[in-house]
Amino acid sequence: MEGITVFVIVQKIYYPFLCIMGIPANLFTFYMICFRKCGMSSTAIVYLSCLAIVDTFYLLWVILIDLTLTFWMLQPFWHSHPWCGILGFLQYGTLYSSSWIVVVFTIERYLVLRSTAAKQHFSQAWVTKLTCTAIVLVSHMVSVPLAWINVVTPVNYTVDGVNVTLPRCRYRDETYSTVIVWVTTFLSGGIPIVLVVIFNSLISYHLCRASNLFTKEERRIMHGKSTRGMLRRTVLLLGTVSVTFVVLSLPRFITYCILRTQYNDESFNRNDYSIPINVAGDLANMLQNLNSTTNFLLYCIVSRCFRRELVQVLTCKSTAREVGSVLTQTTMKVFSVADHKTSPSSYRGSVVLINLKQTE
Repeated sequence: MEGITVFVIVQKIYYPFLCIMGIPANLFTFYMICFRKCGMSSTAIVYLSCLAIVDTFYLLWVILIDLTLTFWMLQPFWHSHPWCGILGFLQYGTLYSSSWIVVVFTIERYLVLRSTAAKQHFSQAWVTKLTCTAIVLVSHMVSVPLAWINVVTPVNYTVDGVNVTLPRCRYRDETYSTVIVWVTTFLSGGIPIVLVVIFNSLISYHLCRASNLFTKEERRIMHGKSTRGMLRRTVLLLGTVSVTFVVLSLPRFITYCILRTQYNDESFNRNDYSIPINVAGDLANMLQNLNSTTNFLLYCIVSRCFRRELVQVLTCKSTAREVGSVLTQTTMKVFSVADHKTSPSSYRGSVVLINLKQTE
């Protein structure tokens, strides 16, 4: 019983802490990406800034209004009409948006690295803005049916020794709700996890294959320094991004599937922490929600240019200088693929990798 009480207290502290740290961090990241020179391309700026804003709204709808108020208030305002349905729509809309921005961004980075024609097409900022806008709009359109998976019902509670009846926003135990939740679970968790792992693996394979086409001396001529160590760091980062995304998202996907199969009945008490699956489900939710707080760390703080600009901001110094090399000492270039223009007199010769063909 004491362990259950401690677990509840941990959640009462954990979720407000995520809000206090995550919302300012995402907003600050949005400022850094959009208004500071962090060595990113215009398309990467759009994707990452959109991700920061979407994650901010996710923290607002899910962690602050839903989870924090659930643990700190007896009767939050959203346990009534029409907020019960509206909040579900907003929560899943931002969850879809966050997951699929990461997926589309990863796929786009692979296409840019793989094809010159794709780079010319996707390097236009207006294309990226339309893509992000479409992702957010479609995500919220797909979330409309989720406004009806919950229903407000009266529930009896004992408060200070007195029995009271309060309206509660609870899961609607019907076939409609079950089907919608299963579809949502795969669209927001299962499919994005698979796609991110696949395309990050393809990016790593493409980089390794491209590096092996040139000798060490040729790579030094093209980049001004050996890129072997940088390539290893890039592949390591891509593996870290994939593993982190999977580790934080997969537990919720698994526990949600279990809860909606073996325990999908009206008599099951989701708030009974003496049942192991309830504890596992809440731990999985804690990891999933942490993902919306740490996305900016995975996609921004890994950049040396970003860290340099961060120091400039914190020390109130001038804007950091532009980075002139084609590939800097930051693995963030895998995601930025910035376009750099060099004067004709800078180099006597240039090498352009247009296509890769296997030769026997």
